[in-house]
Amino acid sequence: MHLIIATESFSDVPLRRIPGGYEAVLAGKALKRLIAAAFEGASIEVWGGDLSAHGLDVTDIRMAGATTTVTLMSSGAKALH
Repeated sequence: MHLIIATESFSDVPLRRIPGGYEAVLAGKALKRLIAAAFEGASIEVWGGDLSAHGLDVTDIRMAGATTTVTLMSSGAKALH
């Protein structure tokens, strides 16, 4: 599975499928690029196997200790916490 942010691909990102999207645990360059992309309106996609998706939006960012979990939802989908 690859998280593609604008034109950069990140293959070492742990992704978990959730209803309507994905949860990703991010750090370093991938986290910085994702936050910048969310403000710039750049594309966010997931590619790999049957879990491919495009047009994802950042809907939640949760930080706990050294872990940052980002929720990525398909356009129009809503996460319930």
